[in-house]
Amino acid sequence: MRLLLTGAWAQAEAQIPTLEAMGHRPVLLPQERDPLPCDPGEIEGVVCNGLFLHHPIQAFPRLRYIQLTSAGLDRVPLAEIRARGITLHNARGVYSVPMAEFALAGVLALYKQTRFFLDQQRSRRWEKRRDLGELFGRRVTILGCGSVGTECARRFAAFGCPVTGVDLFPRQDPAYAAIQPLEALDRLLPETDILILTLPLSPETRGLLDARRLGLLPPEALLVNVARGGLVEEGALCAALAEGRLAGAVLDVFETEPLPPDSPLWAMEQVLLSPHNSFVGPGNPERLTRLILENLRRAAL
Repeated sequence: MRLLLTGAWAQAEAQIPTLEAMGHRPVLLPQERDPLPCDPGEIEGVVCNGLFLHHPIQAFPRLRYIQLTSAGLDRVPLAEIRARGITLHNARGVYSVPMAEFALAGVLALYKQTRFFLDQQRSRRWEKRRDLGELFGRRVTILGCGSVGTECARRFAAFGCPVTGVDLFPRQDPAYAAIQPLEALDRLLPETDILILTLPLSPETRGLLDARRLGLLPPEALLVNVARGGLVEEGALCAALAEGRLAGAVLDVFETEPLPPDSPLWAMEQVLLSPHNSFVGPGNPERLTRLILENLRRAAL
């Protein structure tokens, strides 16, 4: 297979001999926005992230295989891919461990008021707090029970939290007390202490957490979003936090990225912000390379 590898796979160049031994004919494009290094009409497969944001998929008439380095599918033209019968793989499972650890760390940081103690350390003050939270027994609802959601479920369950999943495709899974259909979400929200979003962004899920659904959460609840910012109506979230109708949030993703400097979220003490960084972990390169090579081995058969 004539294969275009982009710099979104950092190990691509080092793996060229392995790919050639499989029978593939790889060519490297270090930056996805740069001019293509060959005639796109030759390309049968790509390993990429946002390639089609810069080069229209219609320019690749022989394309039959796409391997993404991201877990999300919102940066590729899904309708065109489905219409042409192109095989599409995402990076399922690659980033799940660091993202789940990030979600857990953020919740613990809010419950244990880490920001207060860091500020106190910087100013060399000695002041106790009598209002720290406790994770044990908190009711966790995970919206989206794929690999990221399931890694989150395992970690929160290990801290003594009852964990309920909500998914388009309910199933039995020992990581959860139960997985409910999406139709159960409104019923579960009033009973939720920690709501974790790990589902993909699609036309059906965009704005899923609107003002009405945010209003169903108890005022002591926390929201964690490590998925996509477009799942939440950001204006409604800001209002709920500012008015005390939501206790806090751990936000790694936003409707607009980078988050605009005038967003009220920056100044909220009960919010932990990060720049779409939750996926980072030292095990990612090995997991991603293993996944890509295994999928390409199957494609070469």
